[in-house]
Amino acid sequence: MARLIGRRVVAMLLTMIAVSLVLFLLLEFNIEDVAIKVLGPYSLEESRQIWLQENGYLDPFYERYLRWLWSAITLDFGDSTRFKVPVIEVLGPRLAQTGILALATFAVMVPLALVLGVLAGMKEGSVLDRTITVICTVTTSVPEFASAVIFSAVFVFWLKWLPGTSTMTGGFSLAELVLPTLVLVGYGFGYIARMTRASMAEVMMTHYIRTAVLKGLPYRRVILKHALRNALIAPFTVIMLQINWLLSGVIVVEAFFSYKGFGQLLLEASLNQDIYLIEACAMVAVFVAVMTQLIADIGYTYLNPRIRFA
Repeated sequence: MARLIGRRVVAMLLTMIAVSLVLFLLLEFNIEDVAIKVLGPYSLEESRQIWLQENGYLDPFYERYLRWLWSAITLDFGDSTRFKVPVIEVLGPRLAQTGILALATFAVMVPLALVLGVLAGMKEGSVLDRTITVICTVTTSVPEFASAVIFSAVFVFWLKWLPGTSTMTGGFSLAELVLPTLVLVGYGFGYIARMTRASMAEVMMTHYIRTAVLKGLPYRRVILKHALRNALIAPFTVIMLQINWLLSGVIVVEAFFSYKGFGQLLLEASLNQDIYLIEACAMVAVFVAVMTQLIADIGYTYLNPRIRFA
């Protein structure tokens, strides 16, 4: 177990280093371009050269990269050219906002998807199975921007139950969190439910489940104790991948509802060519991606102990 975790941690660190090098090459290899983005397109050439000298951009490439990498490790990403404050001061609150949205989405989406997937897989081919499959297919096929428009038309303009934006300017508001959560749940739960359904249906056809049923064990005990644990291995991967999606893949939802989260921040950084903020967002997104993969690998060992000896 410890050896498995050690290998995964090493792989995670190597991945982070490789991605950081690619990111540095893409955004900071051309030092003139960096100076223009930081000082502005109308800055003087002399001012740019002075800035490059003062900030160490005339040093050898490897020295600049190692210094940049250490700054990233210590969360010193520099100052944002868009917000005129240290990047970490902007990044922290935005990550917290997206974390709140992700937590609310997970709290609804995961239980709903697992319950529907298990119910459909237990009775493969039944009316219930077909109904759940159709619902999941339809909701997954509708993109977030379309469902956001539909839900806004119904709950904001027709019923007038919910606010149309989620700026949270007056502090945390549960009402403003409902629509973004509803859109994300509607788009994401179907995929998890279908994976759970397929995995559950496969497990229900195995010999040990049939044997347990034929021996007269209570059906509920067979499902909860024997079938469910093995059926959750495949959906567990999908659930962990949803964390990456909820971090940086919800730009459309956050922009539509003016939700001040990580996705909206990444969009603003890209539109304003805020190089240091883009670098910080990219490194955070990659870190979350490799961490969720590490957690998924460890989770496998508990869902299926045979993997520990693979």
